[in-house]
Amino acid sequence: MSSPFPLLRLPRLVLCEVFKSLGIGEKIKLSLCSKKISFQINDARLYSQKVIVNLDMIKQEIEVCSENDGDTFDIFICSDFGKTIISSNSQQASIAPTCYTVRLTSNQEEITTFWKNNQKEGYLSVIRHLLKMFQCKISTKSNCCNCDSFQPTISMLLDLQVEFETLYIHFKGSKDENLLWNQISRNLGLVECLIILSSFDTNFKLVFTSWPQNITIWDCYWFTLESLMACTSSTITLYYSHLENKDMDKVLKEWRAGELPNLKRLIIASWRFEENGEHILGMNLLEIDGMVIQTDDGSKTATIELGQHWIEMSVTPFQ
Repeated sequence: MSSPFPLLRLPRLVLCEVFKSLGIGEKIKLSLCSKKISFQINDARLYSQKVIVNLDMIKQEIEVCSENDGDTFDIFICSDFGKTIISSNSQQASIAPTCYTVRLTSNQEEITTFWKNNQKEGYLSVIRHLLKMFQCKISTKSNCCNCDSFQPTISMLLDLQVEFETLYIHFKGSKDENLLWNQISRNLGLVECLIILSSFDTNFKLVFTSWPQNITIWDCYWFTLESLMACTSSTITLYYSHLENKDMDKVLKEWRAGELPNLKRLIIASWRFEENGEHILGMNLLEIDGMVIQTDDGSKTATIELGQHWIEMSVTPFQ
């Protein structure tokens, strides 16, 4: 019978190379073996894989996947009602840094953790554990916005200055939502893509103190022409907008004059775009379909495309 390999006795630089060679699932499962090896893996974080952490709070699932090679590992967060887990893979593990001891089962591509009467804290603890191991970007799903774990999780991640690949926010006008938005709006530089599902309250409006790289807003009746012209995002998508032909005319004229300098793509879907409405750049709506316009300084061109009640503008800078 072979002896166990003394992994932690390897020189630090050699050990770091070993950790770098491990897959995501291998590294996560190894980190749960002991606090000592978990600390060693955390020390090698800056040399670790860059991962996307997809949060599905409805399914109580955290998917960890690499940015490049498709390596994926799932962690499930379940309530433990004291029932015995009949499995040869069942074991005890401590989830750093909160030192919660949980039961878990594992297979090659996933683990399931069981938390006694504290499923929400389990979710937060696992995320903290992953943040210490990997260079993470976070992605949330639209169906998670109303979960109990959503607001405390997003608030914690913003406090830690974690970057978001995609952040969904669904607003219904509650006090807690307003507090969360105040925190989000101060940290939108951390967000690559912000997707807002708006409240149906006619008094609803969000105040932006900064902008994400890309923004998508549903039911954006409150997002006015002034809001659009102030937006510094590179991709702007507005669904169920109240903007009209005259507003699009203003956008295109201002863009030619040098406004919206960061814009790469603009999509506006609005029932108020009308073929027989006010002219856009002196033409009827259908006449601008496929049109290419250029900035006054000649630095960029934009192609205009039409669909049924939507207009898309794609910007190309000159090389």
